[in-house]
Amino acid sequence: MRFLLAPEQRAFAASLDALLTSAGTPSVVRDWSRGDPTGGRALWSRIAEAGVFALAVPQEYDGLGPRPVELAVAFVELGRHAVPGPLVETVAAAALLTEPALAKRFLPPLAAGATMATVTPAASPYALDGDAATTHLSLTTEGLRLSPGPAAPARPSLDPARRLTPLLPGGELLSPAPPTEQALTWARLATAAQALGVGSALLDRTVAHVRRRTQFGVAIGSFQAVKHRLADARIALDFARPLLFGAALTMSPADVAAAKVTACEAAYATARTALQLHGAIGYTAEYDLSLWLTKARGLLGAWGSPDECRDTVLSARA
Repeated sequence: MRFLLAPEQRAFAASLDALLTSAGTPSVVRDWSRGDPTGGRALWSRIAEAGVFALAVPQEYDGLGPRPVELAVAFVELGRHAVPGPLVETVAAAALLTEPALAKRFLPPLAAGATMATVTPAASPYALDGDAATTHLSLTTEGLRLSPGPAAPARPSLDPARRLTPLLPGGELLSPAPPTEQALTWARLATAAQALGVGSALLDRTVAHVRRRTQFGVAIGSFQAVKHRLADARIALDFARPLLFGAALTMSPADVAAAKVTACEAAYATARTALQLHGAIGYTAEYDLSLWLTKARGLLGAWGSPDECRDTVLSARA
């Protein structure tokens, strides 16, 4: 099935691309990785002004949504530019805080970018970027809690821009029965879109590289083996794209899980191809390619491993 974006959606994607290109995200990502969120918070505010977080917030709470298709469009661009921060977690927080009293209290500042939320899933001891976030939510056996804050300094992960922070136990019990499945579905949709953008950026950069790099007097992009690897990456990403936007239309947990596993595995496979075709320079942290390589690996297991997502799909069809 072929999904075509409406002119307004394409214009939205183009405006985000222009905004993020002008922001110089590689330097923002590196500062964020070192624990300096100043540039990341400024970029966060600009993204919020563009309406990205408002797409996950209902209109009665100063949002524009919920509009999952437009959110997917936005997160593809965020992934394409490797934007750091708890982007997916803020979307998950918006889906968790749906009770009227909680929504009125938390959602308007989330939509406006005045607050940055992170969420500790029930199966994980860590929150993403808890040191930079201003709203710390924890899913516990008692329900959804508002954590007092980080319990320790952030710990490094495979992706230096994904900083893992344990949160303090306890805190205000916001809801004994939060809509966990709904939040998981939104988080997986945003993760899938982000991964698709990461994979697209890796492919574009690799194609440009093989056109420049020469061996035996010719560009390595002319070699048949190189063409085959790039074609496989393109096919995988192109296959993931309609699954993503189809899932955004239905918002079925099974459809979203299928899109998530497909997009994340396509991005990871593209990352492996990009690393091989760049050669030794691809292994260096100083080279910008590394910002997308590590993100592709981090997103693969975020908000559900491939096996967990496949279980969701199979359970829906049993």
